[in-house]
Amino acid sequence: MSRSKPIHVIGAGLAGSEAAHQIAATGVPVVLHEMRPGRSTDAHKSDGFAELVCSNSFRSDDWENNAVGLLHEEMRRANSLIMQAADRHKLPAGGALAVDRDAFSADVTRTIEAHPLITVDRREVGGLPPLDWPNVIVATGPLTSPALSSAIAELTGEGALAFFDAIAPVIHRDSVDTSIAWFQSRYDKAGPGGTGADYLNCPMDKDQYNGFVDALLAGDKTVFKEWEASTPYFDGCLPVEVMAERGRETLRFGPMKPVGLDDPRTGRWPYAVVQLRQDNALGTLWNMVGFQTKLKHAEQVRIFRMIPGLENAEFARLGGLHRNTYLNSPKLLDRTLRLQVDPRLRFAGQITGVEGYIESAAIGLLAGRFAAADALDRRLVGPPPTTALGALLDHITGGHLIADDANRGGGRSFQPMNINYGLIPDLSAAPTHDADGKKLKGTERGRAKKQAMSRRALVDLAVWLDTISDPSHRQPAA
Repeated sequence: MSRSKPIHVIGAGLAGSEAAHQIAATGVPVVLHEMRPGRSTDAHKSDGFAELVCSNSFRSDDWENNAVGLLHEEMRRANSLIMQAADRHKLPAGGALAVDRDAFSADVTRTIEAHPLITVDRREVGGLPPLDWPNVIVATGPLTSPALSSAIAELTGEGALAFFDAIAPVIHRDSVDTSIAWFQSRYDKAGPGGTGADYLNCPMDKDQYNGFVDALLAGDKTVFKEWEASTPYFDGCLPVEVMAERGRETLRFGPMKPVGLDDPRTGRWPYAVVQLRQDNALGTLWNMVGFQTKLKHAEQVRIFRMIPGLENAEFARLGGLHRNTYLNSPKLLDRTLRLQVDPRLRFAGQITGVEGYIESAAIGLLAGRFAAADALDRRLVGPPPTTALGALLDHITGGHLIADDANRGGGRSFQPMNINYGLIPDLSAAPTHDADGKKLKGTERGRAKKQAMSRRALVDLAVWLDTISDPSHRQPAA
């Protein structure tokens, strides 16, 4: 493949922006196509790159004890644009990495537009890319335009799977009653840039909680169109009222769990709690953690003002609902994310069947590196499955399925997945004793195992990064 031919990346979300950055870092030119602002979506509010349309949190940043934090650290070490921008614009959020969403997007946009090897084309790619584009990454995300989505479905012969993704409300900080709500992170844990008092907590007693659940169940909700009615939700981003429908106590053991939070008025954990997390650098906007919703807007205002401390809440943004689509990737994609029926096309981001901001960016990182290797006539093997990056790649290309190649993608329904230790191969021998020789029990043993898996991942990642940085170790493309 000629090095003069640019790689085309369609979509400037988290995955597309990351892919373009990774390609350009190898010296290969990129054309990044973004249809906004000419054509927008129901969820996007700006024309900036890597816009965060749901939460402003990248979730846990603890690489030793959390698989998401491990993925953060691996991407930092792999020169991730998304992680660089996130670290520059982080906000206090306990053990999580949350960002000022506007500043974060502006940073990514500015970096991409300033790169001499990246050309930005602000026009929609309608249908399949032209045949004279030999190396393409489709990173159009869960809101792929109808023309391109239909073309992909026709090409693959696969009906796209789909699920609904809900958006949480954002509240003006000065409208929260802090004589009731108090600042505290769960168990006072401080995260990046935080103090251990990074959430606003709104407590509920038993009667208040039950009344709130009743209101959620009875509230007026968005009615789906007939063609949408059978689309499943993704369990990691359920609307709050759907969680309430699954059982009266579901919320108390989910986003409203009170553990590790001491109400200063009583000195005890409340029966349930609603947490707010800072949403912008000024600290003027706070989002309702885990409160994605399909309630109609007027109902959101009425019902959420039942929460103690939010009786006079003013909403900067109310929750919403949009449809996500993703491919049956284990059946359709090869191990380097190429479409098997048309290998010039690669896919990246949520459309491949990963869930979450950082997971989407991670697949963009890998797709960018694979595409650049092709442009340079090299064969690049993906990261080992013992890493978080490799585990995600395995998940979406079929490594998680117990099936032979002839049945890849069959037998078990492919579902979106966040990174978790369950996707990473187990240790040959889990730790049984601590550094002092004391035998580990219960949660201590589980924690030690996660830490050992994380340390192994970073060692294996370092070997992979060293190998791919040395051209003598790369094999020519077949």
